[in-house]
Amino acid sequence: MGDFSIQISANLINRLAEDDEKLKKRAKKTKPREPRQPETKVDQKQIADGSEKQRETNGTGWPVPPPLFLPVNQPQYSSSTELDAIRSVIKESENVVEKLRNQEENMVREVTQKAKDLHEKEFKIPEPKPMPCLVENNACMECYKENVTDITKCAPLAKNFADCARRVRQLAKSANK
Repeated sequence: MGDFSIQISANLINRLAEDDEKLKKRAKKTKPREPRQPETKVDQKQIADGSEKQRETNGTGWPVPPPLFLPVNQPQYSSSTELDAIRSVIKESENVVEKLRNQEENMVREVTQKAKDLHEKEFKIPEPKPMPCLVENNACMECYKENVTDITKCAPLAKNFADCARRVRQLAKSANK
């Protein structure tokens, strides 16, 4: 089970304080306690029979005290009211936690999608541009390989390549202006 915390709202504290004030008012209006009746001895026959008196005294001759967790004058419904209030706070907290989880999931999805988009844009390989004057360049190089001893035979091909390169530079300059 994950970690969680319970937030106690001011509304809950006010409700509990109001319940406490109501209980104090009721306690003042109740009758004062009557003094206890003197204890009667339990004879052996009653103990053996399992009579009502034995259940009240738990078989020891002493009365069974009331439960420690409920004060004598406090009605039993107040603890259930407190429990209901605590349960409502817990339910509200669970709803808040669920909303936060949903919000976190949405944010994770958004961040993941944005990261993918950025990655695709950043590392996308640009389309290669065709090399200008590729035909003229290849023809000139081939001529040089065939005529290693007499490269003057390749002068017209070299001039064609140089003219092509000049035209491309001029086009690039005029496009940048």
